[in-house]
Amino acid sequence: MNNSVTNTTRLLWAGLRALLVLTLVTGVIYPLVVTGIAQGLFSDQANGSEIKADGKVVGSSLIGQSYNLPLEKDQETPEPDLKWFQGRPQNGLGTNSVNTRYSLILSGATNRSADNKDLIDWVTAAKAAVVKDNSVNGYTVKPSEVPADAVTSSGSGLDPDISPQYADIQVHRVAEKNGLPVDRVEKLVDDHTEGRTLGFMGEPRVNVLELNTALRELLAKS
Repeated sequence: MNNSVTNTTRLLWAGLRALLVLTLVTGVIYPLVVTGIAQGLFSDQANGSEIKADGKVVGSSLIGQSYNLPLEKDQETPEPDLKWFQGRPQNGLGTNSVNTRYSLILSGATNRSADNKDLIDWVTAAKAAVVKDNSVNGYTVKPSEVPADAVTSSGSGLDPDISPQYADIQVHRVAEKNGLPVDRVEKLVDDHTEGRTLGFMGEPRVNVLELNTALRELLAKS
């Protein structure tokens, strides 16, 4: 009887020691090591790929933002603030009272088929708006020049990037709205155009938040 109790006690203490060691290794030491490596080698990614302006975090380079005018009384949908470059239609963005520019509510696309009437109406209206908004004195956008990303959202609805083609057709409008020379705005787009990852993956792209942050800095110096 005593031997049985002793063996049971030993097993309990052995199990407890194993639990404590595993908790220390997997719950404390391992997370600290991984966190240290991430902060040391990949600090930008580990901290959310933050973008800063004037010393403040204004968003992440991985998540799109909206650039709209304040919502007016009895207005359901805000108008785009056309002094800034506009991103893709983003169904995952919303607004709140804390930060109206960086407010994530969900991620997901419309899941409507290409022949869905609502989707066709949305794309048609979006294309007409892109043509109208970006046609300014001396520069007219043709419907055939509007790229797909200007009128459709991504699979997540939160794409932070646009195609160089969409950025290019916005240049004249942004230059006019901000009183800047067209060539300076064109250079801004060129400087923020990224090529394919490793030269062959994905498509050339322009991060809208980074581009608008650079535009803000340019305006501050002008």
